[in-house]
Amino acid sequence: MKIISTRNLKKYFPIRSGVFLQVSGWVRALENVNMEISQGETIGIVGESGCGKSTLGRAIVKIYEPTAGSITYCDPSGASHDISAKIDRRLEPVFRKDVQMIFQNPFDSLDPRMTIRDTIREPLHTHRLLASKKEMDERVAELLMKVGLYPEYAQRYPHEFSGGQRQRIAVARSISVNPRLLICDEPTSALDVSVQSQIINLLKDIQRDTNMALIFISHNLDVVHHMSDRIMVMYLGNVVESAPATELFDNPAHPYTQALMSAVPSWNPKDRKLGQVKLEGEPPSPINPPSGCPFHPRCPRRLASCSKVKPEAVEVSDGHFSACHLHGM
Repeated sequence: MKIISTRNLKKYFPIRSGVFLQVSGWVRALENVNMEISQGETIGIVGESGCGKSTLGRAIVKIYEPTAGSITYCDPSGASHDISAKIDRRLEPVFRKDVQMIFQNPFDSLDPRMTIRDTIREPLHTHRLLASKKEMDERVAELLMKVGLYPEYAQRYPHEFSGGQRQRIAVARSISVNPRLLICDEPTSALDVSVQSQIINLLKDIQRDTNMALIFISHNLDVVHHMSDRIMVMYLGNVVESAPATELFDNPAHPYTQALMSAVPSWNPKDRKLGQVKLEGEPPSPINPPSGCPFHPRCPRRLASCSKVKPEAVEVSDGHFSACHLHGM
């Protein structure tokens, strides 16, 4: 069953300057993003820093209000609700319980003044899932054990834990209300490689046990490939390619995706792809994006039409979409 879908989603941030903080321009963080995710599915989102990955996750969870476009949420009964604007007062508790998020930095996402018990117990209290403190404490102990921590840790404060342990606590807090969708915003980027593996395996185990959907945002292509059923590639706020994970890695269609794949170093020198596809220059500014295809100033295969007309996503194979003029030739 579908949980969230977006249509032509845009998010612009105003640039204010002058004594009266007048709007002098816009940062175009998201441009016409279309996606949907269903129960038990994992969608990976990849791209360079500043491409709009985190903004998309925060827009879906309603931390950011969209500038244009629509976000549709399907409640547990299957009824669809447009939550692009303000969420209905009666629907909001259901949505907030169903859609949770793990943030990138475990050092900032936990309140340093709250014990781990209070941190994990807060969403249980907010959504009134358990009646007594005893039941909540038992649930906290169960969640800590589920994420590989000792129940005795509940009395400690965040500063007493390592980065990996803090991220485990953040995971425990997020899954405490049994969400249907968990948005993971680069949950392993600040962690050691061995700890990254533990967090990734933990998320996969939880998903297997609960049939929860995941949106997994990361720079690490190998991790995204391992985690995802489907992958979306973003560039300058646009989705330039989307496909099943194996298909995207085996047959990248968009020149930007090909460049990303080429930039991944291999532990085996015989398999090195580094530098096979070279990009020119730096990514354009989202304040003043180029006309036509957003990737054309750096594309090694650009056509004359690329600077004039923005390409639409076309299906190059079954379930594989790419926004590039090369596919219309």
